[in-house]
Amino acid sequence: MQEFIDGYKDFKDVDLKNYKQLFKDLVEHGQKPKALFIGCSDSRVVPSLITNTLPGELFVTRNIGNFVPPFKPDSDYHATAAAIEYATDVLEVENIIVCGHTHCGAIGSLFKEIKPTPSNIHTIKWLSLGQDAKNIALKHMPKDAPLELIKEYTEQVSVVMQLRNLLTYPSVQDRVKQKKLFLHGWHYNLESGEILYYSKKDNMFIPLDEVESEESH
Repeated sequence: MQEFIDGYKDFKDVDLKNYKQLFKDLVEHGQKPKALFIGCSDSRVVPSLITNTLPGELFVTRNIGNFVPPFKPDSDYHATAAAIEYATDVLEVENIIVCGHTHCGAIGSLFKEIKPTPSNIHTIKWLSLGQDAKNIALKHMPKDAPLELIKEYTEQVSVVMQLRNLLTYPSVQDRVKQKKLFLHGWHYNLESGEILYYSKKDNMFIPLDEVESEESH
């Protein structure tokens, strides 16, 4: 824990002073994030780092596999759903980014046999959200394709599936129809730092830095 305590001290002594006015404004005027970022819990994926954003610019929710469960109108506990509703209904963000990444442990686990136990019951259920993406990937990839390539394709297909699931949420659906909300699918490469963007027009992933402004909206 000491490294975290030391890191906090550095933040308090250096970074906090540099952003003093920014934090003051955020407290006085509240947050007005530009986007909801739905990312993976993987410690190697840091939303503010890869987007070079400041505090207050991204509203972030992360989970294993960057999955978006389909809308379910019940009174159970739904963390990701609550974040989506809050971001769209209360914060009124203009963008939602679903960001997958290479070497995703959640996607990789879909290709392993994991025995259910009393201690992984929630994990097994959660991972089932990626099963459709796996099935689609296996259907379209050559049977002799390397497993790592299949996994990476599954990661990308999964991003597209989560975008579709977002549209099952009434608040998302309404704001998209009104052109007040735009959905984006990203796939982040851990090694190179490159981000690919899902082009709905071309039905494929293209480099994010080549995306034209019209398509990103």
